[in-house]
Amino acid sequence: GKNASHCALFFRFIVGKEEIPTHSYSPEAAYAKVEQKTEKHEEKPRGTNIIALVRKLVDSVCKHGPRHRCCKHYEDNCISYCIKGFIRMFSVGYLIQCCLRIPSAFRHLFTQPSRLLSLFYNKENFQLGAFLGSFVSIYKGTSCFLRWVRNLDDELHAIIAGFLAGVSMMFYKSTTISMYLASKLVETMYFKGIEAGKVPYFPHADTIIYSISTAICFQAAVMEVQTLRPSYWKFLLRLTKGRFAVMNRKVLDVFGTGASKHFQDFIPKLDPRYTI
Repeated sequence: GKNASHCALFFRFIVGKEEIPTHSYSPEAAYAKVEQKTEKHEEKPRGTNIIALVRKLVDSVCKHGPRHRCCKHYEDNCISYCIKGFIRMFSVGYLIQCCLRIPSAFRHLFTQPSRLLSLFYNKENFQLGAFLGSFVSIYKGTSCFLRWVRNLDDELHAIIAGFLAGVSMMFYKSTTISMYLASKLVETMYFKGIEAGKVPYFPHADTIIYSISTAICFQAAVMEVQTLRPSYWKFLLRLTKGRFAVMNRKVLDVFGTGASKHFQDFIPKLDPRYTI
């Protein structure tokens, strides 16, 4: 559906269109495409200034290194392809975290000017950059390595590369990202199984799963508020105009979930005609 297409676009942005899994093919099938691409790149005259020398060095690294015939990154060899992927996504992750911190930094611009410098040297900026950069470089590096070893391009490579790229989560430990990626993996495998005719199709399965998930979250919001993420609890309070916080949870403590743990000071206003 639409959500799956959005995920595909996001994945294409992260790892690049060259690594989007397609049908398996051999080096001979890819060789013709390589020839067409390489014909378009011609050497241009360069000066002797520093910029020209640096550009020449970069071009020599990118164009004259090893690249398997099945690889679709026609303008780079496998080594520079991975390095460029790391630099690109590290920069994206770093800039994302900087942009998220700009509003809070400008609020203290005149009272604490030093906080503006911390905007660029914050640890989380580098953590997100390292996560995205290493994820992409490991994924691309593994894909290239498997093409060299197996001498073909295969959809199976994406599974192995994605599994190994998961090691990059050590730089940016996020339960939200982990759970989301795991759920999308199950969803993708389910739809792939339906296409292959190996998994039965259940009508409205996505609606049923969403309903069950919402019911579990609401049950936790009543019986075990301490198990919810603070941001999700605040969202529920905004959604219900604070009504989730005015429940008489002390009567639920009998179930042993600690329902009133964070509501010890709450005293409900009860009608004495209907209370004992």
